[in-house]
Amino acid sequence: MSHPDKPKLPVTVAVPVKNEEANLARCLERLGRFAEIVVIDSGSTDHTCDIAREHGARIVDFRWDGKYPKKRNWFLMNDPPKQDWVLFLDADEFVDDAFCDALAAELPESGKDGYWISYDNFFLGKPLKHGIAQRKLALLRVGKALFEKIEEDGWSQLDMEIHEHPIVDGEVGEIDARIEHRDDRGIAHFISKHRDYAQWEAARYAKLKGDPAVWDTMTDRQQFKYRHLAKWWFPWFYFATTYFAKFGILDGSQGFHYAAYKAWYFQTIRLIIREQAASAPGK
Repeated sequence: MSHPDKPKLPVTVAVPVKNEEANLARCLERLGRFAEIVVIDSGSTDHTCDIAREHGARIVDFRWDGKYPKKRNWFLMNDPPKQDWVLFLDADEFVDDAFCDALAAELPESGKDGYWISYDNFFLGKPLKHGIAQRKLALLRVGKALFEKIEEDGWSQLDMEIHEHPIVDGEVGEIDARIEHRDDRGIAHFISKHRDYAQWEAARYAKLKGDPAVWDTMTDRQQFKYRHLAKWWFPWFYFATTYFAKFGILDGSQGFHYAAYKAWYFQTIRLIIREQAASAPGK
């Protein structure tokens, strides 16, 4: 997606990757309007880095030591973007001209320091037009935001911020245009990924009990989740909300299966929390 007649957007697109040859080319080929493209690689063993070079991206090598900072914060702190703004984009997320036009209209006169972005999700090869919307604070003014600091000390195998929330020093807005999120690596990959996320969430839940100050930095949605994550009804509440209240039922079988798998995910977190509590010293 190249537009030589349009000025480059003053945005560094940072794409954190590991073995993303299946998605990366499609992601990068849509980024011709951005002033800088950076691929932050965690030791890929496939053709990920070759694809990044072919598309003119700057490659940053990252090796995690199991402690703070993880991938996105490490990049911001140690090899920072060269543009005024940074957009964190996963390899299975794809921008279009409407999104780029929205940035071109918004950013030059912006007084904000971060923007929420909404995503069009796909599941089992079909778009999900209903359900709980995916939303991320993914566009940040450089020097005005870092992701939450969580001292993991080796309890996680996830080298990148997944559920950590950016803390923005300033006003936050929202971009109306959306990004397409489409991971075509199949249901086995979806399950494996959410198994890892569940283990991380359970460990994070345990650490939150000893750090009450962190609640002040959370969004209302985060606070609600962590206050109720271990309760028996939470997985079924999520299913009912996304499938019925948010009309996921209108997405057909894909809507049902997505809601069911997410309920399984939250139930898995809850059971891990219960296991950890039962095995704690003094139990």
